[in-house]
Amino acid sequence: MWYMEDYSDYSVPELVRMLGNRFKDYRLRANMTQKEVAEMAGLSVLSVYRFENGTVTNISLSTFLLLMKAVGCINDLNDLMPEQPESPYLYKESKKIQRVRHKRT
Repeated sequence: MWYMEDYSDYSVPELVRMLGNRFKDYRLRANMTQKEVAEMAGLSVLSVYRFENGTVTNISLSTFLLLMKAVGCINDLNDLMPEQPESPYLYKESKKIQRVRHKRT
């Protein structure tokens, strides 16, 4: 049976470490060295190494996207955050809501 893990109890640094470990698997499956990935992403080999081995506990979104592009997995972003269908709750009096504001108390 397929099990979906609940990541809500993990800290951000733990999640980044998990992503780095998973990224290493993607890189190996793409049959690429850390040096090749670093060159394609415009990063240093040390940056790729630190991400994969969990010694860096934060990474910018743009760096992560560059790494995903380098190993050919950028199209997997739709799995990470799929587009949501239109919601009737986003419409008020036939006008689409652009942002949410809460009343000040």
